[in-house]
Amino acid sequence: FISVHTGSNQGELITKPLTFAGKELHLNVSTSAVGSLRVEIQDADGTPISGFALSESTPVYGDSIDRTVRWSDDAKLQSIAGQAVRLRFVMQECDLYSFRFQN
Repeated sequence: FISVHTGSNQGELITKPLTFAGKELHLNVSTSAVGSLRVEIQDADGTPISGFALSESTPVYGDSIDRTVRWSDDAKLQSIAGQAVRLRFVMQECDLYSFRFQN
């Protein structure tokens, strides 16, 4: 198995710019009991996109092979589909195995 792993210190992963199609972001993720993961979506230049900032991300906890990421105010991911974006994952005591966009 391969994952991005963070221990007790918070860590981050920022992707290269990518474009996507879909309505939801799904993760294969595992956190400890005190761990978490949040996702921010940025434009290609690294500026957080309104509605998808880190502060608007609902924290992900637990162990799941298919966890859907949510943001406050139920921001609609399909509204930014087709744009070049970066994903910023902020994690603590977490293993992130994969992510995918889905309709």
